[in-house]
Amino acid sequence: MDKVNITIIGAGVVGLAIAETLSDKYENILVLEKHGKFGQETSSRNSEVIHSGIYYPPGSLKAKLCVEGAGMLYSYCKKNSIPHSKLGKLIVAVNETEKIHLEELYDTGIKNGVKNLKVFDKNETVLLEPDVNAVSALYSPDTGIIDSHSLMYSLYKTSVASGVMFSFGNELNRIEKNKDGYLIGIKNDDYEFTTDFVINSAGLYSDHIAELAGIDIDSAGYRLRYCKGSYFSYEKKSPVKMLVYPVPHKDLTGLGTHATLDLGGRLRFGPDTEYIDSMEYKVDASKRDFFYEGANKIIKELERESFVPDMCGIRPKIKGNGIKDFIITDETSKGLEGFINLIGIESPGLTASLAIAKYVRSLLKEVA
Repeated sequence: MDKVNITIIGAGVVGLAIAETLSDKYENILVLEKHGKFGQETSSRNSEVIHSGIYYPPGSLKAKLCVEGAGMLYSYCKKNSIPHSKLGKLIVAVNETEKIHLEELYDTGIKNGVKNLKVFDKNETVLLEPDVNAVSALYSPDTGIIDSHSLMYSLYKTSVASGVMFSFGNELNRIEKNKDGYLIGIKNDDYEFTTDFVINSAGLYSDHIAELAGIDIDSAGYRLRYCKGSYFSYEKKSPVKMLVYPVPHKDLTGLGTHATLDLGGRLRFGPDTEYIDSMEYKVDASKRDFFYEGANKIIKELERESFVPDMCGIRPKIKGNGIKDFIITDETSKGLEGFINLIGIESPGLTASLAIAKYVRSLLKEVA
């Protein structure tokens, strides 16, 4: 029976980052991906924003890995010629109540170690973005955008050059702990192999993979909910030159109808928040009024008719109330030594991807 050292499940941006990070120290690494190529789900269906780390509770993995990851990502982009742009972002308060929440966000950002944050009054905000509606705004100059596909291709290419093996179009249906490590079975195939270590970076299916390994995902708090987010693009020239966000929803259930730009300058609004039971990626054109009204609160004189359905993505949110942190843990305490779970890797997963990979490497070092 074939045997590998490390099996990474999932070839999204985080799985690719883990493969690239481990490849300079470890040999015989296999990445298993159910789709025919890398980055086919959450990693390629998002706003492509490099976040600064303002939103997340101080001390959380999301906060620490976002702040660290943003710096790592900018350095990686420069070193590897990955298209990106540090556009800056305004989080705008449209009334006095929101202004209070804006100051709380500023305090959170400072506690998280975010640099260069500034709170602007209405006049200062208008000087930056004349077409923004705001009584005040939180300015994050280090927020940016990235070509996530170029990033993933670079991570993939470097991993392959370092000897990492990729197996696309293969879905797991069996994970069994045994004396040799773990037995892995492939769906619709009689093929099985063993591996010393398993890293579960399966994104939307990470709770299912954990369950295959024998973990009670409900008692562990690992069960996911599928959160669909749709986007509408704006057909006319963008009236703003940077990212513009409203004050976020309570418990970060969503960041509101925000405005992002791609590297070509195209303006897009979204994502919204819609919990679904099954995967489907169609944008409901009837949501145009909802998107227009949300966008019109933060940007002046937008035209309703210029909002057109764009694309949507699905985020792996951990089930339950309140703000949920990333779960990145070695499962030795559950009798699964050398099995590392990554559950609920939603935003800021893209920003944090390189820092997540570094963190996983530290966990692997403790058990390898």
